[in-house]
Order: sequence, then C-alpha cells, then structure tokens
Amino acid sequence: MTPASLVKPPRPRTEIRIASPRTDSAPNHAGFATPAGALPVQQISTARSRELLQEGEIIILLLRPSLLYIPLSCFGGLIFILLITFALAYISRIAHALPSVTIGWTDRQAFSLGIGLFALRLGWQVLEWFSRIYILTDRRIITRSGVLRVNVFQTSLKNIQHTSVIVRLRERIFGLGCIAFATAGSDVFDSFWVVIRRPFVVHRKIVDTIRRYSA
Repeated sequence: MTPASLVKPPRPRTEIRIASPRTDSAPNHAGFATPAGALPVQQISTARSRELLQEGEIIILLLRPSLLYIPLSCFGGLIFILLITFALAYISRIAHALPSVTIGWTDRQAFSLGIGLFALRLGWQVLEWFSRIYILTDRRIITRSGVLRVNVFQTSLKNIQHTSVIVRLRERIFGLGCIAFATAGSDVFDSFWVVIRRPFVVHRKIVDTIRRYSA
C-alpha cells in the first residue's frame, strides 16, 4: 500500500463554462446562441482557449474569422502574383519568338514559379486564420492573433468605450464584416474582429453582453 505522504494531490483545473443557448436571455431567432462563423467549442484548440481565460470565466462567444478570410485578406497579393506570372510567361514567349533575344526562363517555369508563390501565400494565410481566436466572456473581450509573433488584446467589458461595425464592399457580398473596439481614453480603435459572418448579429450580442455584465 502506498504511504499517504507519497500520494500527490491532484492539480487544480481551470473551470471553463460555456453560456448555454437554452439559458441565454437573447432570442434564438437572432442567432445569438449559435452565431454564424462560430466553431463548436470542441473544434477550437482547448489549450489556446484555456491559457486566455480566468478561473470561473463564462464564455459568451468563441469565434474565428470566416474561412473566406484566407483569400480575402491576401487578395491583393494573389492578384499581384498572377500579374507577375503572366507577365513573365508573356515575356518568355515573345523572347523565344525572336532569335536574337535570349532569356533564362520558359513560360512553363514562369507558371511553376507563380503556382508555388500562390500556394505559399495561401498557406501562410491559413496559418494566420488558424491563429485568430475571438472570445467574449462575462468579464472581458479577448483577441488573439499572430503566427510567429503572438498578439493578445484583452480588456474588461467596463473599459470598452466604443464599438463599431465596418463592412467593406467585397465583404458585404458574402455577408461578412469587421467589429472594432475602442477602449476608454483612446481616440483610435484598439482591436478588430475581422471577417466575421453576420457581423451585425454578433455586434448586437456584444453590446447586450457589455450592458448586462458591466452594469
């Protein structure tokens, strides 16, 4: 039998509670309980979520950007890669049609380079998407982002001075938008939840939560 003095006490575990859709005071038809763009809690990295939360903190919203964040956020870069690829391929074909002109690549090599750069750019943006976690709790608003350099913005609900919904034209087409947060004493927005599905629904939930828990 193992002596009692050698038995190690169990480590304390952080309690993470998820607001129940059935007990939420917000109406179900507005999409508050399961806002579009939210992933099921079990599909989001538990470790990453736990390290951001405090003991007994209640999660109201746990979101990531829409998957359309991947192409939309690097759209300009992808277009630039395509233009450079076709320009190199065009120059190669023109040069091979002129015997007096010699260049060091073929149109096939130009397209291979373009496909590789295109894939690398999208791959990096996938990592960016995966690194972004947006959390609304009964105490704070938390934004986590960054691949090599992790940035975490967090502030209490009482410290939120202003919120705003920003919808650009290309995002409006897909029903997406950005939610911006400004804290007390700041004349600029301090954090953004970008490329969120149904941003007005999510924003209304945030405002209601601030009113409810910061009173």
